[in-house]
Amino acid sequence: MFAPIYRLYVLVVGLFAVLVFATSWWTVFGAESLRENTANRRPLLEQARIKRGLIKAADGTVLARSVKRSDDTFTRRYPQGTLLSHMVGYSFLRYGQAGLERSRNEALTGERDELTSIFDQLAGKREVGDDVVTTLDVDAQRTAIEALGGQKGAVVALDPQSGAVKVMASYPQFDPNDIPDTLGRLNRDPDSPLLNRATQGRYAPGSTFKVVTAAAALDTGRYSPDSTVDGSSPKEISGVPLFNAGGANFGSITLTQALTQSVNTVWAQVGEDLGKRTMARYMERFGFYRRPPLDYPPGQRFASGEFFEGDLLSPTSDRIDVGRMAIGQDKLQVTPLQMAMVSAAVANGGRLMRPHLTDRIVDPDGRVRDDVGRSVYSRVMKRETADRLRGMMSNVVREGTGTAAALSGIEVAGKTGTAERGDGTNQVWFIALAPVDDPQIAIAVTVERTSGQGGTVAAPIARQVLEKLLGSQ
Repeated sequence: MFAPIYRLYVLVVGLFAVLVFATSWWTVFGAESLRENTANRRPLLEQARIKRGLIKAADGTVLARSVKRSDDTFTRRYPQGTLLSHMVGYSFLRYGQAGLERSRNEALTGERDELTSIFDQLAGKREVGDDVVTTLDVDAQRTAIEALGGQKGAVVALDPQSGAVKVMASYPQFDPNDIPDTLGRLNRDPDSPLLNRATQGRYAPGSTFKVVTAAAALDTGRYSPDSTVDGSSPKEISGVPLFNAGGANFGSITLTQALTQSVNTVWAQVGEDLGKRTMARYMERFGFYRRPPLDYPPGQRFASGEFFEGDLLSPTSDRIDVGRMAIGQDKLQVTPLQMAMVSAAVANGGRLMRPHLTDRIVDPDGRVRDDVGRSVYSRVMKRETADRLRGMMSNVVREGTGTAAALSGIEVAGKTGTAERGDGTNQVWFIALAPVDDPQIAIAVTVERTSGQGGTVAAPIARQVLEKLLGSQ
């Protein structure tokens, strides 16, 4: 008699537990993901009545501001138009958010803890967002866009000592002011203007990756800048002949000479000798195989590494040809931000600082609520290794493939890269740091589908941006 009642009791208790769990999940545990869901417009409706804070460049130039409408809500305006569109992003009620508008949304809307919000409401304070002051240099950004000259590509420049992003240029661009009228068309545009090529564009790095291989070779103590390796061409790598550019034969050559002349067969042999595990260890220290630690939406920053059929491989996968990976070939795909981080680690004595777009967050009363500051992301290599590697990269600009990046009175260290795309065009690169004796800027430049080389197309772009940044310091 009591068994049916007991089963009913258990059923009711179970259903009640499910109800409590589901309610708790959506109101507490899942609240954050619910707010972040782009399909959920309720937070945006609430935020439309908040005067979002300003987004500013490092020099105080306003990049985004709120304008009041007749219905007592606010909309966003972007005074610089296309110039910093990918970094700043956009925020519109019907069209969601992107860029810093998304990643710094809590600060821009003045979100506070519950107790503070209650006191503000009792005091009759209107909700006003905090200002976000970025690390971006408007003039240098303009120089980068002009230097790209209408070519699809990207430029990233970092302060290697702090990780501050000075330039993050991606072309083509879009005007965030026009998002309400053009978002659908921009999404369909084959040129992908909404794509931030600096953080989302993944390309074969070509010979710029030899800097990573060189770092591993020197830091393990297996090689020195004066170590000699046979640079003959062709050379069998993983059972398949590998050629130097133009079939050039170098014979026995030092690693410094091999980097200066970008000798494929030397660095492929070094990569095979080091092996996958050692290469993986140094790649991971540089930040490969995970999203870069940038204050930018996760969906807008991609990992770099070896890919197969769209999936990121394990760094020790059997599918990886370590010799060809060591020279920037095989299935390696990298973002310009990642390669700027490679250059920055070499520039900063082997310490890689966490890259950041935000310098500080300031409340409406002018108080600094959050000073981002510098923080170490990883120790990639010993200082001695970084010093030696800078010397080798200096030789590339002084007498090798990167002479077009040379600056008058300032020594530049760099590395060119030219990756064949398979459609008759090249993906060209240049990474660099300057000045060599006290590096202030680390940079990466890439240009899509060009008939030129890294030294003739990308290096001159880097030179112009370096000149602007170093000239303004």
